[in-house]
Amino acid sequence: MKKIGITTTVPVEVLIAAGYKVIDLNNVFVTAEDYQKYLDIAEKDGFPKNLCAWIKGIYGACIYNGISEIVGVVGGDCSNTKALVDVLSMKGIKVHFFAYPHERSIENVKSAIDDFMKTFNVSLDEVEEIRKRLNEIRLQLIKIDKLTYIDNKVSGFENHLYQVSMSDFNGDVDKYERLLIEKVDELKKRNPNDKKLRLAYLGVPPMTADLYEFVEKFDAHFVYNEVQREFAFPRFAEAENIYEQYYDYTYPYDIDFRLQIIKDQINERKIDAVIHYTQAFCHRAIEDIIIKEKLNIPVLNIEGDKSTNLDARTKLRIEAFLDMLIDMKEMTK
Repeated sequence: MKKIGITTTVPVEVLIAAGYKVIDLNNVFVTAEDYQKYLDIAEKDGFPKNLCAWIKGIYGACIYNGISEIVGVVGGDCSNTKALVDVLSMKGIKVHFFAYPHERSIENVKSAIDDFMKTFNVSLDEVEEIRKRLNEIRLQLIKIDKLTYIDNKVSGFENHLYQVSMSDFNGDVDKYERLLIEKVDELKKRNPNDKKLRLAYLGVPPMTADLYEFVEKFDAHFVYNEVQREFAFPRFAEAENIYEQYYDYTYPYDIDFRLQIIKDQINERKIDAVIHYTQAFCHRAIEDIIIKEKLNIPVLNIEGDKSTNLDARTKLRIEAFLDMLIDMKEMTK
């Protein structure tokens, strides 16, 4: 089966209908045992040090793993992706483009996906057949999410991991479905692990995945992973077709639409506070201003760069934030 890399979540149904094995280069990069080698490849080829580590990691993962064809998302995601794919094209890699529309409307989304289907020569009927198949798997993620925030049987990291992997289904749809079904059965049998603090994680998936384990040391638990959950399309049952499904996907569009969903989830999950992760040198860091203004619960912004581990200063800030929240909670009792 031919492989195709993606720079972020795209209408994966189109690519699978076209006979591709889809590989999310972000996941290849951040889960690598020696992820630094991908950054080194990029910097040796001229990528500046003061550039988002994700962009350099995607580039290195693509080059190192011999990916010969990719889809670059040049609208609704990273502002550096166009330059990234220009360099990859120069290296002989076949580049396709996808752009989420700047103005969110069902007509604009339909136009973007129709163009994507034409690029890969697949029909709407073929895409819808794949969408129905993938939505059976997405149903397993809804079960895992409920086991996280209702039953308290799933850790924040596990919730993050299984949802973030839905961007490419780990490169094998059938195998990933079997994994999730087995995992759901296993998770149901666990005893609840209740914590005093219920946290929301907002922002792009973190470089510093040890964040999840760290907060649990302070009687806290992430019960909501915002962007990762969107990768799994949790509201798929409300969409009548692929156009509506990607119209309802919050990540690429304006912050007000994202905040509608975030506020609903904060209320439903009884969340005490938010940790908002931003990546160094990313334009999305500016959104922290709006998030803090619009949400009526405490928000802590932390920033990651190249390291996959929290630094000492960030750990201290998180510890102080969680201590304060527990004190506030005890006082209200």
